[in-house]
Amino acid sequence: MKLDLTDRIALVTGAAGQLGRVMVRTLAECGADVVIHYRGSLAKAEELQREVESMGRRAFTVQADVTDQASVNAMRDAVLEHFGMLPHIIVANAVESYQWTSVLEQAPEDYESQFQSCVMQSVYLAKAFVPAMIERKSGRFIGINTECSIQNFPSQSAYVAGKRGMDGVYRVLAKEIGEHGITVNQVAPGWTISDRDRENGTEHSASYEASVPLKRRGTDQEIANAVAFLASDLSSFITGAYIPVCGGNVMVGI
Repeated sequence: MKLDLTDRIALVTGAAGQLGRVMVRTLAECGADVVIHYRGSLAKAEELQREVESMGRRAFTVQADVTDQASVNAMRDAVLEHFGMLPHIIVANAVESYQWTSVLEQAPEDYESQFQSCVMQSVYLAKAFVPAMIERKSGRFIGINTECSIQNFPSQSAYVAGKRGMDGVYRVLAKEIGEHGITVNQVAPGWTISDRDRENGTEHSASYEASVPLKRRGTDQEIANAVAFLASDLSSFITGAYIPVCGGNVMVGI
């Protein structure tokens, strides 16, 4: 068995980011053509497109504000015009950055930005792309959540609130569209090693690694592997799942 995504199109939001770019490469390596979404990092997105095309896969770079339905719809229309069909796989990876602090000090607009980028991004993507999946009677809708939504550590309130809200959308959506052969799942990374860490020499944290049963931080490739698995036929009977990829640092109860 192998992860074979040949003849499928995958859309990754926030594709030029630290985790997104590895997801794009991995999906392409599995045979998928890729839609590379970006909001402001055009040069990085175009570089990634060239990399995917060098693998022999098709790639299309598109800008959109995923917190705006009209912008997401415009992205959908651009993808349809370019490929002649809409994606088989959606990966909602983009998220707004902000300064973490206590509930008492956190700016109200930070909660709003997390709600928009976590909850409403998922809603807008579903409204724009799921109807084509229903017509096709198949599809994969994958969201990137976080171990933080289980940990609830101090300073994480806006992020946790956004990701918890996102979790609710995914669980309900999984029940609503499962009858059409569409799976809806979440990958929840831990504190993940990315290219930024490798460049800065910050791959290790003794205190964090001590808390992880596997005694190390995960890598961006390990997150991308989980995404590729959920995008493939090997996960055809998994839906509504929240899958921590964090070395056991959080374990979802039954």
